[in-house]
Amino acid sequence: MRLSTLILPVRRWSEGGREVWQRAEELGFHAAYTYDHLSWRSFRDTTWFGAVPTLTAAATATSRLRLGTLVTSPNFRHPVTLAKELLTLDDISGGRMTLGIGAGSPGFDATALGQELWSPRERAARFGEFVPLLDKLLTQDVVTYEGEYYSAHEVRNIPGCVQRPRLPFAVAATGPRGLKLAAQYGQAWVTTGDPKVSNGGGTSADSLAAVRGQTERLGKACADIGRDPGELRKIMLSGFTPDRPLDSFDAFVDFAGAHAELGIDELVIHWPVADSVFEADVAVFERIATEGLAQLGD
Repeated sequence: MRLSTLILPVRRWSEGGREVWQRAEELGFHAAYTYDHLSWRSFRDTTWFGAVPTLTAAATATSRLRLGTLVTSPNFRHPVTLAKELLTLDDISGGRMTLGIGAGSPGFDATALGQELWSPRERAARFGEFVPLLDKLLTQDVVTYEGEYYSAHEVRNIPGCVQRPRLPFAVAATGPRGLKLAAQYGQAWVTTGDPKVSNGGGTSADSLAAVRGQTERLGKACADIGRDPGELRKIMLSGFTPDRPLDSFDAFVDFAGAHAELGIDELVIHWPVADSVFEADVAVFERIATEGLAQLGD
C-alpha cells in the first residue's frame, strides 16, 4: 500500500504554500494531489486557488513527489484545453503527473459558467464522451472529433506526454458507466466510499461493505472487456466515510489495514487545515506519514 496526501489550495504560495508541498515530499508521501474546483463547500468564501497553476508551482518546488488532481471534472473543463495543460504539466514535472478525473457533482462548479445544472444522466453522458476524447488528445499528435457535447478540430498536442503513451488516468467512479470507463481507460480507480453510508448515519462496517461491493463491480467491469482488474491501482480518498483515521495513529493503522484487505493499494489523507472539517493534529499526521504503513505488517 502507498500513502499519499491531498493538499487543499488554500494557502498563498508566499505564505506557506510552497513549504507544504515540499514538506509532503520530505515526509515521503507517494503523491500529493489537490482538488480541481473553482470553489468548494465550506471554503467557498475563503482563499482558494486554481489547481493547474498550483500543480505547476509544486512541480518546480519538488523533484520526486508525484502530483495530481482528485478530481478534475467536465463541470468547467473542456478536453481540448485541459489536454494542453496536462501535457505541459507532465513536461514541467518530468513525468510526475496523474490525472484524477470524475463526472463531477452538482456543487458550485456545476453552474459557475452560467449553464443549467446537468441531470445525472447528462452528467454521465458527458463524462462518457469526455474521457475517451481526452485519451485521444493525449496520445495522438492531431485529433479531429465531433461529438454530442464536445468537439475538436485539427487539434495538435505535440510532442505528447513525457509518460507514454500518456500520463495515467485515475478514474473516480461507482456507477456502471463510470466503472466501465475506469476499466477501459484508467490506470487507477478512485473511491471516497459510499455517500449514502456516511450521510445516512452508517457505520465503519457499513462503509467497508460498500467499498467491497464497489471493488467487486469494478472487477466485473474489467472482466467484461477482458482486462485484469489487478492492472488498476485502487485509490481511497479518505475523509468522507464514518471513520476518523487522523484522530490517532492507531485509528489510522486500523483504517489502513481494513482497506488493504479490500484491495485498496493507495490511501490519500488530507493535509490538516486549521478551523475546518480537515483539522487534525499535525504531529499525529506526520507520524502517520512516516510510520503508519510500516505498522500494517506487524
